[in-house]
Amino acid sequence: MQQKPTVDAIVVGSGPNGLAAAITLAQAGLSVHVLEGGEAIGGGTRTSELTLPGFLHDVCSAIHPLGLASPFFRGLPLREHGLEWVHPPAAVAHPLDGGRAVTLEASIDATSSQLGTDAAAYRRLIAPLAGKLDDLTQDLLGPLPLPPRHPVDVISFGLKAIQPGSSFARRHFKGEEGRALFAGMAAHSIMPLEHPITASFGLMMLMMGHNGGWPLAKGGSQRISQAMADYLCSLGGEIVTGHWVTSLDELPPARAVLFDTAPRGLLKIAGDRLPSGYRRQLERYRYGPAVCKVDYALDGPIPWENPECARAATVHVGGTLDEIAASERAVWQGEHLERPFVILAQQSPFDPSRAPQGKHTAWAYCHVPNGSTVDMTGHIEAQIERFAPGFRERILARHTRLGSEWESYNPNYVGGDINAGVQDIWQFFTRPSLRLVPYRTPVKGLYICSSSTPPGGGVHGMCGYHAARTVLKDLGESLKT
Repeated sequence: MQQKPTVDAIVVGSGPNGLAAAITLAQAGLSVHVLEGGEAIGGGTRTSELTLPGFLHDVCSAIHPLGLASPFFRGLPLREHGLEWVHPPAAVAHPLDGGRAVTLEASIDATSSQLGTDAAAYRRLIAPLAGKLDDLTQDLLGPLPLPPRHPVDVISFGLKAIQPGSSFARRHFKGEEGRALFAGMAAHSIMPLEHPITASFGLMMLMMGHNGGWPLAKGGSQRISQAMADYLCSLGGEIVTGHWVTSLDELPPARAVLFDTAPRGLLKIAGDRLPSGYRRQLERYRYGPAVCKVDYALDGPIPWENPECARAATVHVGGTLDEIAASERAVWQGEHLERPFVILAQQSPFDPSRAPQGKHTAWAYCHVPNGSTVDMTGHIEAQIERFAPGFRERILARHTRLGSEWESYNPNYVGGDINAGVQDIWQFFTRPSLRLVPYRTPVKGLYICSSSTPPGGGVHGMCGYHAARTVLKDLGESLKT
C-alpha cells in the first residue's frame, strides 16, 4: 500500500534555484520542505570569513546583474526581508596597458564616448537592444518558448547573438577599447570566443549594465539566499540544513521531489529509479572548465593605475581581445596560460561592512581546465599587478581554492564547473537532456530545478521558477499570488 504524502513537495538543495522553486510552490499554497546538505543555505550565494576575522568574502558569486534582470526576483519582496542592492558608479571597468581603461556606464553615451572612433558603432549596436531587455529576458531566461512572446525582438537579437564573440567584436569595433570591452563580457560564457553564441553573453552583459547595472548585495551574497529563505518561511516553508540526501528511500512521501543538483547528483540519488535512456543522457551531460579563485584581505584599496577602475565593483583583468580569446581557448585545450583572463570583484569600497575600517576585500578568479590542480594564484596576482602596481604589497592574507577543490564545497560544481554544465549552442536549451520539458524527469513526481536546466548559470532563480511551474501544472495547482 502506497504511503500517503506527508508533504506536498521536497526540494533537495538550497541554492537560489532550489529556494526559487520552493517559494513558487509555497506561493501556490503547497507545503514545502527544503533539505540542504551543508550547514548553511545558499549554494553559490554564501559569504564567509575565508581569510581573517572581520573580512567577509563571497565564496562564489559576488556581482549580480541577473539579480536585477530576473523577472522572478523582481516579483519578490526581498527588500522587506533584508536584501539591499549596492550600485557602484560604474558597472564594469576594463584596464588596458599604458594606463588606459574603459568603463561600462549606465549611460550608453557615457560608455560610447570612451571608444573613440567606435563611439557611433557602439551606440548603433546597443541602443536598440538596451530598451528591449525586459522583453528579451521573458523569452530567453527559460525554456525555449514556441512561439516567443516578442518574436521580432528575439529574432533581431538572435541574429546577432548566435555569432562567435571574437569575430563579432572585430566586425563591430576597430579600436582596442571597444574590442576589449566586448571580449571581457563575452568571456563570461566560459567558452572559447570562437564558439557560436558567445556574442550573446557579451550583448546581454552590456545590456544589463545599461539597465540597472551590476550590483552587489550589501553585507555579502549570503543576504540574497537569506532573504529568499526568510520569505519562504513566511509562506510556511521549512528548511533543514546538515541533511545530505543520498537516496530517494531516505525521503518521506511527497507529491513532488525537486533536485537543485547537477545531473551527476540526480544520478547518484535517483539513478536506479530512472529509465536507462534518460540515465544515459545524464551521463553524457558535458561539464565545462573550472575556476581557480583567490580571496584577498587587503590593507588598502587596490591601487589601480587608472583611477576609473576604482569606480566599478567588477574589473575585467585580461588586456586585449586577442589576449582574452587566447586565454579562454587555451583552457578548453587543457592548458594554463601565464596571462589568464581574470574576473575581479572589489566589494568593500562600495560596501564597508565587508572589512574592518580602513581595510578591504577583493575576489578574483580565472578559468582553468575541468578538475585542474594547478594553483594560479601567482598568475592571477601578476595580471592584477600589471594594471595596479603595488597590489601585492597590500595583501594581508589570501585564500585560494583550486579548480579540483570546488566539488567538495558544492557537489553541483562538477570538476570545478561553477556554471553546472557547458552552455554552448548544443546544450543551451537542451540541458540536462533533450526533452520538451527539461525540468520533468521520466519518473512521475521527480524533477530537476538546478542551473543544469534552462536558462543555465547565474543568480536569477529562473530555473527553479520554471521547474516549480511545471510541478504546479502536473499537480493541477495554480499560483495564488
